[in-house]
Amino acid sequence: MTTREVVERFFGLLGGGAAPEEIAMVFAEDVDWDVPGSPAVPWVGRRSTRAEVADYLRVLGANIVPEENVDEVEAILYDGDDAVMVGRFGRVARSTGRRYDMAVAMHFRVRDDQIVKLRLFEDSFKVANAYAD
Repeated sequence: MTTREVVERFFGLLGGGAAPEEIAMVFAEDVDWDVPGSPAVPWVGRRSTRAEVADYLRVLGANIVPEENVDEVEAILYDGDDAVMVGRFGRVARSTGRRYDMAVAMHFRVRDDQIVKLRLFEDSFKVANAYAD
């Protein structure tokens, strides 16, 4: 599979409501995953295994109102094993009911038909404030 096919599979599964374990299968068993941000947000931080990716997706899903998601992919740029998505995410914090909208970028690296690296860059200040009491 090409980098484009793997990344499109990831977004297709994510947008199609696939189970976290199914989405995680797009990732290598050993993955370099990082979502930097406030430690007050339970899903941010580093992950290094496929199982931890599935856990990230479960924790995120438990903390947002999925039917309120707004995901806008503005562009995906491909260069060999790398892809970069730029877009916007809108979420509603389940615990507070607050909506947050932000620009995002995701960097993927693909090898052997699996994602081996993911970086999600989002406005973690905005996210943390949406969940603050």
